[in-house]
Parts: sequence; structure tokens; C-alpha cells
Amino acid sequence: MIVTLTPNPSLDRTVALPGPLVRGGVNRLSGVVVEPGGKGVNVARVLVSAGQPAAAVLPAAAHDPLLLALEAAAAAPSAGSAALSTRAVTVAAPARINTAVTEPDGTTTKLNEPGAALSPQEVDAVETALLEAVTAAGEGAGARHWAVLSGSLPPGVPADWYARLVRLLRESAPGLRIAVDTSDEPLAALAAGLPESAPDLVKPNGEELGQLVGLPADRAMALEEGAAHGDLAPVADAARILVDLGLGAVMATLGPAGAVLVTGGGAWHATAPKVPVASTVGAGDSSVAGYVLADVRGGDEPERLRTAMAYGSAAASLPGTTLPTPGDLPAQEVVVTRLA
Repeated sequence: MIVTLTPNPSLDRTVALPGPLVRGGVNRLSGVVVEPGGKGVNVARVLVSAGQPAAAVLPAAAHDPLLLALEAAAAAPSAGSAALSTRAVTVAAPARINTAVTEPDGTTTKLNEPGAALSPQEVDAVETALLEAVTAAGEGAGARHWAVLSGSLPPGVPADWYARLVRLLRESAPGLRIAVDTSDEPLAALAAGLPESAPDLVKPNGEELGQLVGLPADRAMALEEGAAHGDLAPVADAARILVDLGLGAVMATLGPAGAVLVTGGGAWHATAPKVPVASTVGAGDSSVAGYVLADVRGGDEPERLRTAMAYGSAAASLPGTTLPTPGDLPAQEVVVTRLA
């Protein structure tokens, strides 16, 4: 059982345009899809579609439409899927609604609400639920046991909460593997607490990776731009700094340039399969799910990176908020090479 935490869940509303977005004009829609969302929820749903049981921990108001959407998703599993269990912590405010606008060329514009504030008591309740879920899931799980902490933090939650959770999980569940996928202040706070707050996996993009190691804004942005032209050494060097500070693995996603994985055992680059990009919603979450899935199945670093890239690319090829199943994986092979 894999446990995911989504402290700022959402109902994801994706609207599709028949042509380019016209700013300031009338845009008629060709389709609308509403799905349960939030990064940890997405990770859990991808995992169960691949046959890996998962439990999603999240705050939600009583009778929240998000919970109804999750129940509907769990009640209609695809072939080969496992069970998706939800551990909802009752809070006062309903989940936010995030809107993604997708254009025919795959351009995606996201309009994300901040989410309702959590009180200190609600934060404590979510924390307790996570620890209880990890303890329950770890019984008999052996060495391949993960907790995935994903997404932004809602108002009222300290920026260093993920760092605190990593430390608590280390104390309460020895042997647990922890992934953190976040950005901005929570990601910076995680890095500031190294090595005590070091997870086993972080998944920044190129710019976030540069910010984590203290590069100026222009040089941080240049990491991804350089990777697009084949210059992967600066990305690997920046990730190596974080691994040397205690992080187990850094998987930097680089868009069309693929991804770079750095661990204590080396560095690898994966190509991105050429797929028609329909929507980037959920692509990063799907890549995290692919990495965890490969690790649970005993895959080494190249296999984890290969599976992560395959799932991320598959998500990008699907419309709206559709998340990939094993049947959606691209036919083109993901090529993984070791970097010097």
C-alpha cells in the first residue's frame, strides 16, 4: 500500500478550446471535464490503475463534492486496477476548484485557487491521519513502502510543514520511503532543513532545481533552456549538490528534453517519447507515480526513470485531466543513458 497526502485537494475543471485562447474575447468551449484532483490524489489514482493499492489522505468538508467525485472514481475501476481508499479528515471549508484551459496544440493555462485555510487543529488532524495511514499501510509491506507528499500548502499551514512531516515519518516508520513533490516556499523550506528533512525523492523542474541550489533567477531558468539544447551537465551538477546534502534522489523533469535522475549511485538522462501533447495537467504527478511504481516492483534507477518518463509522457498525450493507465503508455521506447 502506498500512502499519498494532498493537503490542498481540489476539484479539477478542465475546459477545452477548439482553437487558440483569445484574451479579452469570447471563447466558446468544445468540452468540459470535472475530476477529483490535487497532486497526491492524482498519484494515487495512477498507481491503482496500474494495480498498486494506494490510500489518499486529504482534508475535506463533510459531503464535499470532491469526496463524491472520489467515490465515483473508485467505483468505476479500469481493468487491472487495485483498490483506492480515501482517508478524509473532516474540515470546515470545501475543496477549491482549479480550472485548466487547454488549446488544441497542448498549451495549458491553469487557474488555481489558493484553497481554504486550515486551522491549527485541522492541520494536527491531517498530520495524525497521515501517520496512522502510514502505520496501517506498513504492516507487512516490507522494504517497498512509500509515502508521497504532494502539492501546494493551503493558507494557515506553515511553509516548513513538509519538512516537519518528513522528520516525523522517519521517526515513526523506519524504512519508509518518502517522496515530496511541491514548489515555492515549501520546497525551499524542505531544502533548508537538510539533511534532517531529506526525503528519498524530490521532483523539481529545471527552474526549481536551480532555485534550490541558490542560483540567480536567470541562471535557474537557463538550466531547462540548456537541457533543451542537449547541455545536461549543469542539471546533473545542481542535482548532485542536493544529493550530497542528504536527498536520496533528485528527478528533474525538463519538458521535451526529458528528465535527469541523480542518486548516490550516479546520474541518468531519459528521453521524452514523441507524443502529441493534449494537456500537461497531471503529467508531473504521473511521473512520480511511475517512479514509485517501478521502485515497488524492484526496478533500479534507470528503470525508475524510464517508467516515470513513460507515465509522464502518457499523461501529456491525454485530454484534460485524464490520467494514464498502463494501456496508455507510449509505444516509443524511453531511452535512458548514464551521464558521466
